[in-house]
Amino acid sequence: MNTLPLGTIQTMTVLRKIDTGYVLKQDTEEALLHHNETDEELEIDQEVDVFLYNDKKGNVTATTSLPTVLMDAYDWAEVVEVIPKLGAFVTIGIAKEMLVSVDDLPLFEDVWPKVGDKLFVTLGKDQKDRLLAIPATEGIIERTIDQAPDELLNKPVSGRVYFTNREGTAIITEENYRGFIHHTERKQEPRLGELVSGRVIEVKPDGTVNISLRPLKQDSMGEDADAILEHLEKNDGAIPFTDKSDPEDIRGTFNISKASFKRALGRLMKEGKIEQRDGNTYLK
Repeated sequence: MNTLPLGTIQTMTVLRKIDTGYVLKQDTEEALLHHNETDEELEIDQEVDVFLYNDKKGNVTATTSLPTVLMDAYDWAEVVEVIPKLGAFVTIGIAKEMLVSVDDLPLFEDVWPKVGDKLFVTLGKDQKDRLLAIPATEGIIERTIDQAPDELLNKPVSGRVYFTNREGTAIITEENYRGFIHHTERKQEPRLGELVSGRVIEVKPDGTVNISLRPLKQDSMGEDADAILEHLEKNDGAIPFTDKSDPEDIRGTFNISKASFKRALGRLMKEGKIEQRDGNTYLK
């Protein structure tokens, strides 16, 4: 059994040349370096730094393309393929693409990453000793991020989603800060690995930030009013909501706060597009 450490960068010695490439050696272990895995001509007894992985047949294979995603080393990897019930494949800069297992993706496929999204991963192994890409845990993120400065408050910010559920979304910003987006500060749940943009609404004492993906009040009023009009048109011009409706009912239907709902209603009434009576709102 070959005991070379897969998923790592090793210094090996060229043992011999063969038709398909080179046989490399480290102590008593060997690995094959194919011609298409190196850009240079190698000589017998030359030392070379290579990344080790297993090919489709399970053989230990070497490449002189040295990735930054390694065993116990984390970096961003781009999603190149998504297969339902299996997972997402990412590229780490070598010929073989690494699988992020379905077990390490969100329960609901509608927030799985899409091709072009990026995941913050390391390498690990499955029960058959095959390399997998493993998303970073919260503990790893805490040791990776920097502390956000207070002056970031109210500033625009962008970042990649590394965790998401119905309660909220966590991102790593482009400046390497941890950001959290409460479910009330987003209109829909972002995908894992998606690049999102918003604004900082709080810089916390621990150096993390809270972020909103919603527009400012003056910008969102028209958008919210359009959503209410669209809902009215889909329901024969009448909805069982007014400015006195329960906040949770409003959020459950329109995904906005009661305050935002009231501002949008006020605008529509001022424009003469709606009226309220008997606990309902009607199109005029």
